Amino acid sequence: MMDEKIELLICIGAATAANCVPCFDYYFRKSSAAGVPIEEIERAVELACKVKTGAGIAIINSIRDITGRSGDGDREADHPCRR
Repeated sequence: MMDEKIELLICIGAATAANCVPCFDYYFRKSSAAGVPIEEIERAVELACKVKTGAGIAIINSIRDITGRSGDGDREADHPCRR
């Protein structure tokens, strides 16, 4: 079973990745009240942004493959989650 802090950090990350400001606000307030350090919240946000960016890059690369445009000299974008 996860402890409350880990669950709250997962919720912060999910809210960030989903672009849900009301969810982020709710879980940020809950995290702050539970004593989660701001540095850990910021790290959860940073990781969520990497995942969100990676998803955007993956769809662009997939669309290039599907439309046959992947060989047009554009190099496939790097996924931030692989760095």
